[in-house]
Amino acid sequence: MEFIYPQASLIAGVDEVGRGPLVGAVVTAAVILDPLQPIVGLADSKKLSEKRREALYLEITEKALCWSLGRAEPAEIDQLNILHATMLAMQRAVANLPISPEYVLIDGNRCPKLPMPAQAVIKGDGLVAEISAASIVAKVTRDREMAELDQLFPEYGFAKHKGYPTAFHLEKLVRLGATEHHRKSFAPVKRAIGLK
Repeated sequence: MEFIYPQASLIAGVDEVGRGPLVGAVVTAAVILDPLQPIVGLADSKKLSEKRREALYLEITEKALCWSLGRAEPAEIDQLNILHATMLAMQRAVANLPISPEYVLIDGNRCPKLPMPAQAVIKGDGLVAEISAASIVAKVTRDREMAELDQLFPEYGFAKHKGYPTAFHLEKLVRLGATEHHRKSFAPVKRAIGLK
C-alpha cells in the first residue's frame, strides 16, 4: 500500500528506539519539522553512521518547529509488556510537544490512542522526513543514556551493545546478574536472576 501524505500543516512524526534491548527505557521522539528550514539527509537512524546521526540530531533540535521525548522505564515495561509500554511512551512524546500537531505519523503498524488523527506507516522511518527525524532524536538520546549507564556499570559493555542481547551481554548477565536497569520480564534476564 502506497503511503499518501496527509493534508495538514502541522504534522508530527513519531518513532521509538529500544524495544529489543534487555536494559534501559524505551525512548520515543515526536518531531514537527519547519518547512522553511529543510534538513538534508534525513533517513532511518539505523542506516546512518553515529557521526552523521549526531550531526543531524543537532540540526533537527535546532531547526524543527518543535520536538519532544517520551519514555517508558524498565519497571513500566515489566508491568505492561513492551508493546503497551512503547505505545505509552509514544503518547507521552506527542503530549510533550509544545505545539499540538494536527496529524501524527507513526513508524510501524499500529498507533497509540491520541487526541488527534494519526496513521501508522510501515517503514516510515525511511519514507517520511518527520519520522526519520524522530528516529534520529530517539536513537541519539537512547545511545547517550547507554553511554552514561556504561560509566556506572563498565563491566557490562552497554556503550558497545546498547543493551541488546549480544553474546557478550548475555555472558555478563549470567556471570554478574542483572542491574536495577535490566528488564526483569525479558527471558534472558529472568533466566539470569533465576525467576523462571
